[in-house]
Amino acid sequence: MDLNLDLDPVGKMFKEVREVYDKVESKGFCGDTRTLDVIIRSCLAEWKVEETVEWFRRAREKGFTPSAGVYVLAIHVFSKKSDPVSAFSLLEEMKLMGYEPPKDSYAYVIVAYAKQGKMVEALRLKDEMVSSGGQISLVVATSLIRGYCLVGDLNSALDLFAKMIEDGLSPNGVTFSVIIDGCCMNGNVGKALRLFDQMSKMGVEPSVYDVSALIKGLMENREDDKAYEIFDKAIESGIANVVSYNTIMFFLCKYHRIDEARNLWSKMVNNGVAPSRVSYNNLILGYSSKGDVDNANILFSEMSEKGLKPNAVTFTILMDGNIKKGHAEQALSLYEEMVNSGVVQSDFTCNTLINALCKLGQTSVAKSTLKKMEEEGFIPDSLTYNALMDGFVKEGDMNSALAVYTEMHDKGICPNVVSCTTLIDGFCKNNNLHLALKMWNELRNRGLELDVTAYGALINGFCKQRDMENASKLFSELLERGLSPNEFIYNSMICGYKNVDNMDAGLRLHKKMTEQGIALDLFTYTTLIGGLLREGKLLDASEFYAQMLAEGIMPDAVTYTVLVKGLCYKGQLQNARDIKEDMDAKGLTPNVLIYNALIAGYFREGNLQEAFRLHNEMLDKGLTPDEKTYDILIGGGYKSSNHLAATSDKIGTILLHSYRDAVGGSDDLELWQITVIRSKGAMGQTFTSVKWQRMKTTVVGNSVLVNKMDDQEEKDRSYI
Repeated sequence: MDLNLDLDPVGKMFKEVREVYDKVESKGFCGDTRTLDVIIRSCLAEWKVEETVEWFRRAREKGFTPSAGVYVLAIHVFSKKSDPVSAFSLLEEMKLMGYEPPKDSYAYVIVAYAKQGKMVEALRLKDEMVSSGGQISLVVATSLIRGYCLVGDLNSALDLFAKMIEDGLSPNGVTFSVIIDGCCMNGNVGKALRLFDQMSKMGVEPSVYDVSALIKGLMENREDDKAYEIFDKAIESGIANVVSYNTIMFFLCKYHRIDEARNLWSKMVNNGVAPSRVSYNNLILGYSSKGDVDNANILFSEMSEKGLKPNAVTFTILMDGNIKKGHAEQALSLYEEMVNSGVVQSDFTCNTLINALCKLGQTSVAKSTLKKMEEEGFIPDSLTYNALMDGFVKEGDMNSALAVYTEMHDKGICPNVVSCTTLIDGFCKNNNLHLALKMWNELRNRGLELDVTAYGALINGFCKQRDMENASKLFSELLERGLSPNEFIYNSMICGYKNVDNMDAGLRLHKKMTEQGIALDLFTYTTLIGGLLREGKLLDASEFYAQMLAEGIMPDAVTYTVLVKGLCYKGQLQNARDIKEDMDAKGLTPNVLIYNALIAGYFREGNLQEAFRLHNEMLDKGLTPDEKTYDILIGGGYKSSNHLAATSDKIGTILLHSYRDAVGGSDDLELWQITVIRSKGAMGQTFTSVKWQRMKTTVVGNSVLVNKMDDQEEKDRSYI
């Protein structure tokens, strides 16, 4: 079925032929069928499909019928150009003109349809060919098998393969390659291995592509031992080449097994196989994905020294790796190098760089980089603009996000659901539900299919505003539309109910969440524990905490804070203290909120000594007290600011006291003097000093005897 286009003396001279015809036509000479045949053949010789279609149309208008040979040639060319629709149209026209299409013409169109996965059309034409007396050739059968595999219908592909052999048609190396690759591609590596064995038994030599397909399928299934077995046999038989090595190396790098990949590299070189550009790309990807951009950069330099020119894939991998390490300048320098070296930037490369810069929090840099990319011919698409909008939203710059949205409109790119959802999320985060709802209504009016992410953004917005009525309405609407709430939506709703003190509703959602098979994450557990502690349901909160630990989910600073605050609020100081000690044991530093909760708790119990000790410990750990800390210290657990002189540098001196049980026939009294002083530094900083001194006192009758101040108990700390 190979096609030789040089069937006419005119060869590839369409322009000259057309000019000659235009001259004679202007003088009233229209030519005949032979004339049109020559012109159409010259079109086909230069693969000019559109011009060929035009000349067939002109031939019909002039009443000429192109020859059968021209029809056949055109059908073959259109099929080769992956235009089966036009090829089929000419096949039908050929029959209407009274010609009998040769079986090869049917075959070409069937192959073209199958290659595009258009199996309904391919099979219909195959049946027509067979009904007209044609036989299914090996090429047609192999193409149909490939088409079935392409659309994921492996069973039909295997049935056809078996039927082909049953009918006496022996598969060749190409047929086996197609069916083996199809099995691996569709997840049936076991069948692929059996076909590989069958191939050997039938005396068909396996190719490097068969070996690579099997290795790829086995590595994807994590059947490494079997993959290496196939690979080693391929080396022994001389089949393996750089493609085989690259296949294994890709998966080793993908799974971050960089040492194994390096060993394989050495083995490849020792076996006399020179690393290719793909080999370098794989290893650079391996190092970059592990965050080792230094070794990735060394390989990049070595690649050029070996005479292998980096391509867009190389630059993209390296740029992405550098940005993930926070090396934005290095990534931008690589982009400049790529452009200057003449490597054509791909859409994937440009979008990867823009998206990575936005995720790094450098959206303004990404926007200016986009201008340079456009100068180099890049045409931004919705992916580009969505990345920019998402970046600006995450940075809290809604004006810039809206400017990108407007630019997107102006350039004729219609914003999609992702674009609008990004803005809805941004409006909600900025407490602007009015604009969020306006964007939501725009989505509806445009008839765009609202997805779970879109619902999640607005539901989260309502929950943060504590508008659980509207959040619940949207949640119900989502279910009515047959969509399944995801983890984010459940977490938003449970948190919303917690904030309005409706943990019963929150627990009902938790039950639905587990029934739907969605695993609880740290945020879910923290929310549930915090809400239950607030309602005083300590036992329920403890059960969730135990369940969380049993599932291997470790608490973070937020969880610890929720636990300590909740326990302190309910007077469970010892349990709260145990939680803090658990943090200490794990090397985690409690935050100011945790210390504030504990200090306030000890104040309420009257244990001033422990309260001040915790304050001192907080300072020792380098934590800066906040206004709440001052409020607790100065107020002594109760609001008492009437002693403060706000206009003075010395804010105030307050005496706090607590009674202890009588000892030896008298009551001991602890008397603490706390002094808080603020002052300005040379650079305008505000320094705050907190000093407290303990005095020993004894109550005798109606008198309080104050003993000498204990200087060793004096503490004086300064911090900004």
